Amino acid sequence: MGKTDIAAKIFEENTITVDMFGYAFYRVFKYKMVTHARVFSLKSKLKLTERTGIFIVSAFHFLNSKFGYENMCSWAKIKDEYIQLPIKNGEIDFEFMESFVAELEAQRVAELEAYLLATGLKDYELTDKEKQAVEDYENGRINLIELKVSDIFNVSSSKKRFDANKVDILTKGYPYVVRTSNNNGIKGYLNEDINYLNEGNTISFGQDTATMFYQENPYFTGDKIKILKSKFKNFNKYSAQYFIGTMSKSFSSFSWGASSFSEKAINKQRIFVKVKDNEIDFEYIETLISAIQKLVIRDVVIFADRRIEATKQVIDR
Repeated sequence: MGKTDIAAKIFEENTITVDMFGYAFYRVFKYKMVTHARVFSLKSKLKLTERTGIFIVSAFHFLNSKFGYENMCSWAKIKDEYIQLPIKNGEIDFEFMESFVAELEAQRVAELEAYLLATGLKDYELTDKEKQAVEDYENGRINLIELKVSDIFNVSSSKKRFDANKVDILTKGYPYVVRTSNNNGIKGYLNEDINYLNEGNTISFGQDTATMFYQENPYFTGDKIKILKSKFKNFNKYSAQYFIGTMSKSFSSFSWGASSFSEKAINKQRIFVKVKDNEIDFEYIETLISAIQKLVIRDVVIFADRRIEATKQVIDR
């Protein structure tokens, strides 16, 4: 979530965290954990590297299909679970895991490189207009007004709540959006009655967590998801990211999980929005988000270039 100076237990690096949804992550650094998030740490009895740790974490992938809000993951519930790992001469084959993950990294980074080239995202140089937008933002030279969420969006309930324990979650179909903060809120995909699909080009809002994601395509939802549909025709993925950012900042003053945001509470929440001539300045908003995207992609491109070179060296050894 971020960094903190709050006094709390420091967990060792090269350990694994598992959250209440069953999502596992390998941590190469020391860290602290928030007490309300129901996360626990696993320390391996064996010496792990980053790549072997990532391989072992991948063996935990089945956990997130077993747990959710209705049945939260805990150490007591998973300690007797079995995972499958490669062996050689009766011992865990760490060498295989190391090389396997290295090859996967090389493949995925090459795919990333191809994607960046195909989409034009490899070009992360800002235009003069984008540079000006960033400069104006950083120096406070933009005119902001405070609006209610209801001034910009129609807030409504999803057409139907699909219980994760009562549907078949697939790898293909229509997105199934739930109250997770991962993967754009998408837990998987469903093939259900299309009459219950929610419109694309909207924002999904998790009522318990105030997690928001832009949903480009039609989607189904789980429990406690509200749909924010723009009242403006020129709303798109760029302006959506701007509004998600300013709404997230506004809702961050509330305690996570303390209450569920009703439609009324969402509608009356106030946010700051860039305006020009008393109208929402969509042109500036889109330019700013485009610039931010390029600044982020720049780091991704640099990472990809470095990772390709590093993985080549590992594979060539």
